[in-house]
Amino acid sequence: MATYGAQPDAVERTRQRRNAAAAASERVLSGALRPPMRETLARLAADGAAVYDLDDHPDQYGTGAVRALERTTAELLGTEDAAFFPTGTMAQQVALRVWAGRTGIGTVALHPLAHPEVHERGALTSLTGLRTVHPTTEPRLPSADEVRELDEPFGTLMLELPLRDAGYVLPSWAELTATVAAARERDAVVHFDGARLWECTPHFGRPLPEIAALADSVYVSFYKSLGGLYGAALAGSADMIAEAGAWRHRYGGMLFQQFPAALAALVGLRTELPRLASYVECAGPLAAALREGLADAGLEWPRVHPERPHTHQFQLWLPYPAAVLDEAAVRQAEQSGVSLFGRAPFSEPGLPGLSMIEVTIAASALEWTPADVREAAGHFARHVAEVLAEQPPGGAQDAR
Repeated sequence: MATYGAQPDAVERTRQRRNAAAAASERVLSGALRPPMRETLARLAADGAAVYDLDDHPDQYGTGAVRALERTTAELLGTEDAAFFPTGTMAQQVALRVWAGRTGIGTVALHPLAHPEVHERGALTSLTGLRTVHPTTEPRLPSADEVRELDEPFGTLMLELPLRDAGYVLPSWAELTATVAAARERDAVVHFDGARLWECTPHFGRPLPEIAALADSVYVSFYKSLGGLYGAALAGSADMIAEAGAWRHRYGGMLFQQFPAALAALVGLRTELPRLASYVECAGPLAAALREGLADAGLEWPRVHPERPHTHQFQLWLPYPAAVLDEAAVRQAEQSGVSLFGRAPFSEPGLPGLSMIEVTIAASALEWTPADVREAAGHFARHVAEVLAEQPPGGAQDAR
């Protein structure tokens, strides 16, 4: 959410109020609410027994439950091996560094909206000395022709599936296979940023191993869609993962004990992974109902992107200041016990006054019908009108 000079304590109070309203709501459409720590620990102990022997000793530097998670991940993706990393940022830095060493080319082709370019504070260049080139700046994955015609050599093509900052967008299966083939024509290796790869199978109509087989290495996250505590895995050939393990040690990723994260990830793979397809199936009708409900209630220009979501996540755009929309969302949750957007805030990523929020259709959303969403959207629109009417001359930015 844009703050326009608001003091940090005011920003924190707004965040706490939004979180409290979402937690107290009887119904929440978007996102997964994280329970308190006591409940989280109790659930982990209860659910962990179904995925691992809790009488076993805790892991030490990657043994036990951590190694079990690595083997399970490799099996699910159809790769020879996998390595657990505390963060996806570290996993991908290591993967791209390994491939640069093997290809002898320190240039990575990727989208300018890809995670290393937007969310890692320049780590790829600062820590590895690699440089990046962009086959396209369009808000989508690069095409085969764009990869084939890129006017300088690159050693690795990195594809983020889905491309989150463009709206969780995916290519078609034919487009993806053609783009990978174009990289192979240029003797480049292919790495998938698959932080959210788990939920891509409905769109592609292919199982995880067939998708992962297109790439030389794949990174997956255990907390973004699976509800884990933290952590990621890098999957690929046995020799590549062995080399990645050496770099993981150098990067400080060999933690003494990580069994809570490993157990939570194993639980997520057992319980949440099978549900993701149902979330994707619901996302289309609920996204349409959200857009229709807002438009019918008189809000200007509500847009869902993609219009038909490619996964269970999508963007909602509205031409109002983020502060107005956040206040309306909190009031709706506080007064009715119904929260459309959960803990997520609106932001203004481009023009001031044009706001966007990411919507995630997960377990709580399965209780909603399209009619429920349209009704709640109408109530939200009335709160937006109410907040706008309270704004002093100059608008919501001055009010802050």
